[in-house]
Amino acid sequence: MGDIAALLASPEAWVALVTLVVMEVVLGVDNLVFISILSNKLPEATRGRARRIGISLALIMRLGLLSMLAFIVSLTKPVFELPFTAPMGAEGHPVFDVAFSWRDLILIAGGLFLVWKATTEIHHTVDPSESDELLDKKGAGSIGFGAAIVQILALDIVFSIDSILTAVGMTNHLPIMMAAVIIAVALMLVASGPLARFIHNNPSIVMLALGFLLMIGATLIADGFGVHVPKGYIYAAMAFSGLVEGLNMASRRASQKKRAAGQDAKKKLH
Repeated sequence: MGDIAALLASPEAWVALVTLVVMEVVLGVDNLVFISILSNKLPEATRGRARRIGISLALIMRLGLLSMLAFIVSLTKPVFELPFTAPMGAEGHPVFDVAFSWRDLILIAGGLFLVWKATTEIHHTVDPSESDELLDKKGAGSIGFGAAIVQILALDIVFSIDSILTAVGMTNHLPIMMAAVIIAVALMLVASGPLARFIHNNPSIVMLALGFLLMIGATLIADGFGVHVPKGYIYAAMAFSGLVEGLNMASRRASQKKRAAGQDAKKKLH
């Protein structure tokens, strides 16, 4: 209790908490978009329950992983190396050893899953043999409730490990990390419903979100192979794309209102 009281009285601890909450929310956007797209493929009566279960599992998993912090940190230690040979002309062929840790393997597996999932959903969306409705519940792109939860859980593992390893680098206080995770997941839970409805009511957003997931999957694979892409660039690109799509949506709504006004004027003339 004394340690917690000291943390509550420390301005540095509050700054660390706010910083971690913001970081957890930003890192959780990827997971939230995936959960929203996946839950929208379910019958309307079960979508909210799927989102709540998926986000609750993310909270339980992250708190559980935080309790095994030493084990999580050990996942960054190399477990094997793969030699790569690069020709260098007359000077010979030097060999570069690329080391892989369990974290790298998890990121690669999660990235491959995201790339496969996003590609599959894009195919179901643009395939002319499917229904005209995006993410049609009766088409080949539909999934069962259990399958949706399993897929959400698989991505929760990847994003949880990445999030916790990032948090470890920002503070050494476990209570701060746990409080930040609880607050961030609570915010995700509140935002999940409106985000899912927004994506469902704006079909063009579905393709944009799938493109985001495809990019995030490629980034996870690159990170697993040791090529780190700053997340700031990724989220800046996502924000810019979202802004452009928002302008397109506003333009379409303005055009629809203009056409509706023209039709009303013609009816009055007749």
